[in-house]
Amino acid sequence: MIVAIGIGLVFWKKSAVQGTSFSSISRGEIEMLLADVAKTNPMVLKRLAEDPEMKKQQIENLKQLLAFASQAQKDGLADEPGNKQEMENIRAEIIAVNYDREINKDKGPMPPFGFISEEQVNSFWTENPEHENEFNNFLSSKLEVLKATNPEMKDREITEEERTQARDVFAKIRIYKKEYDQKLAAGELDKAFVEKANLQVKLQQAQFLARLYSEKVAEQLKATDEEIEKYIADHPEIDPAQKRVKAQGLLDRAKSGEDFVALANEFSEDPGNKGPDGAPQGGIYKDVPKGRMIAAFEAAALALQPGEVANELVETDFGFHIVKLERKLEKKGEEETYDVRHILISTGVKDEKNPSPMAREVPVKDYVRSKIEDEKEKKLLDDIVARNNIQVPDDFTVPEVSEEQMKQMQQPPMQMPQPQPGEGAPPDEDDAAEPPAKKKK
Repeated sequence: MIVAIGIGLVFWKKSAVQGTSFSSISRGEIEMLLADVAKTNPMVLKRLAEDPEMKKQQIENLKQLLAFASQAQKDGLADEPGNKQEMENIRAEIIAVNYDREINKDKGPMPPFGFISEEQVNSFWTENPEHENEFNNFLSSKLEVLKATNPEMKDREITEEERTQARDVFAKIRIYKKEYDQKLAAGELDKAFVEKANLQVKLQQAQFLARLYSEKVAEQLKATDEEIEKYIADHPEIDPAQKRVKAQGLLDRAKSGEDFVALANEFSEDPGNKGPDGAPQGGIYKDVPKGRMIAAFEAAALALQPGEVANELVETDFGFHIVKLERKLEKKGEEETYDVRHILISTGVKDEKNPSPMAREVPVKDYVRSKIEDEKEKKLLDDIVARNNIQVPDDFTVPEVSEEQMKQMQQPPMQMPQPQPGEGAPPDEDDAAEPPAKKKK
């Protein structure tokens, strides 16, 4: 739903800083982002410079991201113990990763944190017994976030090897974070480098908090059955009532003995009624495994004798079905299967969000649900952006992309040494930032 300038403009995954204000981002901060993109993906900048609508959309996306983060902060989500711990974790990670790159940039290729010696790591653990408790809190927070964002991890327990790897990375992050803080306090760090690191922190904290807030409001964005029925009643042009009349007329004709195959070929709106050559198939579905079809359709079909037409229309989300059983359920190989014909009068609606002539109609209730939820989402976004007085400039300068930069993008990248298994390296800044979840549809 919401991405920080999006389509490649932000390339960092994780970070956070306590007390950050998300109500605005400056022109200088946006141009700092774009300067980095010029090094990694000039094609994006070229598109942004040439497409005013794309630029407008990215500004709006950034407003929405900051608004969600601001509202999450106002609602106290950032102060909850687990979230607060994760924000501290993330800040340490991004500072350490950036510091590693900064101080070791001229030393040749090396895996992340590869210049930290084993002696430094051992010293970290022995110099302060509290580091072990800090690591346990770090790991608990990481697992909590991971399980919340990845259902496959919900019941997974980490192995001892994974714990050891995480412990090693934790120590290296804290070693570099401590060095960074000491040099920052002494005024020994380049101002531009510090500003860039802080901006990454700000944006990634925004992503983290925005995801939390989007999960909090997900339920209120869902369309209720009552809202769906009211919308259909208020929009008679999509009401299935007229389609029912048409389907009932065809059912009456089929029951009176008219050729079912001919009726299906002339009237069925089922896309599956065409073979590979485009020829109509008479509505036939052969060797249908039991349990494959929608429950109401299958129940009506299997209640018939071969050659019988169901007395009533079968209504599903796809429309009204006229059902005729051709072969009763019987064992074929390892499965029980049957043959059935049907005529579908679709109640689907063409979704204007997908204007492709090849796009299929969607069930009317799905269409209406999406319509209502889109309207709810827009209203919520507009309200939160206004309520939090989000300020994002639109007068920033997009760097020009040279022909040389475009040529470099078309060349295969140099292969760099990869971290060996067990290194537990943190995410690379070339990984696109993941947007916070909006809602589960």
